[in-house]
Amino acid sequence: MTTTFIKTVYKLVVLAVLSMLGFLFAPEAHAHEVEPTIGDLTVADGQAELTLRINLEAFIAGIDLDSISDTNDAENAAGYDALRAMSGEDIRQRTPALLDMWNDLPLLSVDGVPVQLESQSMRVPEDVDIELSRVSEWVLRGEVADAAQHVTLSWPEGAGAMVLRQQGVDAPFTGYLAGGETSPEISVAGGGAMSASEALVSYIPVGFDHILPQGLDHILFVLGLFLLSTRWGPLLWQVTAFTLAHTVTLALGAMGWVTIPGSIVEPLIAASIVYVAVENIFMRGLSTWRPLIVFGFGLLHGLGFASVLGEFGLPEGQFIPALIGFNVGVELGQLTVIAMAAALIWLSVRAANAAKIDGEEGAVRSYPVMFRAVSVTGSLLIAIIGAWWVVERVFL
Repeated sequence: MTTTFIKTVYKLVVLAVLSMLGFLFAPEAHAHEVEPTIGDLTVADGQAELTLRINLEAFIAGIDLDSISDTNDAENAAGYDALRAMSGEDIRQRTPALLDMWNDLPLLSVDGVPVQLESQSMRVPEDVDIELSRVSEWVLRGEVADAAQHVTLSWPEGAGAMVLRQQGVDAPFTGYLAGGETSPEISVAGGGAMSASEALVSYIPVGFDHILPQGLDHILFVLGLFLLSTRWGPLLWQVTAFTLAHTVTLALGAMGWVTIPGSIVEPLIAASIVYVAVENIFMRGLSTWRPLIVFGFGLLHGLGFASVLGEFGLPEGQFIPALIGFNVGVELGQLTVIAMAAALIWLSVRAANAAKIDGEEGAVRSYPVMFRAVSVTGSLLIAIIGAWWVVERVFL
């Protein structure tokens, strides 16, 4: 084994790390993210009505939404893309088979009796960019007994996440269902609102899911913070500043006290990614201004989190616990990203060291040396992706 061979192995390890980053965070993935279905449920006057905000193309194509975060990664991605290019009328013609399958489950049961749902209306937007997922609104309705007491919803396996929200009653139920899960019995009369502990625990996975795997832009920003230095001190200062800032604007945005259009927030979030990545290339330690800048960028990211949380809705009466749970999930997601990145570089060091020449003293590469190589090249890749997102979100 020669020194040239060892250098080649080292370069291949670094290339593998960067290729993985590029695969995970390619710009086009942002346009095909899997989003949870939102279901608004009303049971009154002898009828059950379920209004879904749903990516119909993904369901019709048979994509397993439990196992992927991006429709490009699905085995039948080509079928999804073909459906996505169809008109709303073409999509509507393909939904009866989907509804029949749901009724066979059954999707909805009242007092243990399956409810036969029928399609009442469907709105499939026609003016959505072909490169973006299309969220349709589908209203389903079925007859139930006037004396109905409890309703349950069984979300199909492979259907991804669903946020279920009861409507038209006091203390309504709000829950988060994964594919294959069944809701608890929901009182038709209301009063099924979550307790504080249930709300906190239920919204942790919602926050986590928004980072891993959904929040590609937030992941890149956190990686930018991580790639500045091998020392824990700089990372702790940055993560603390970022956490404090996005917690503030997440709360203000969720309460409706601060509202800034996504057309402004999203390009600025992309710009924040570019900034931290570029600074990583030219700086080798924590500057005095970096935590302050990270705090400012954290305010922007918090508004981004708030917009997502606004789509899900927060349970009435348990606003604070649900908000805390969501934020805990976000923090756990961020820490997971940092842990995965550190482990990936550590494994790369071990792989490089395993290739050293027999009898040669010392390790081929140390963690700091490998870290700096990944930091510079990885930050360059992150900066390029972030710059593209700025252009895409402003001009395209």
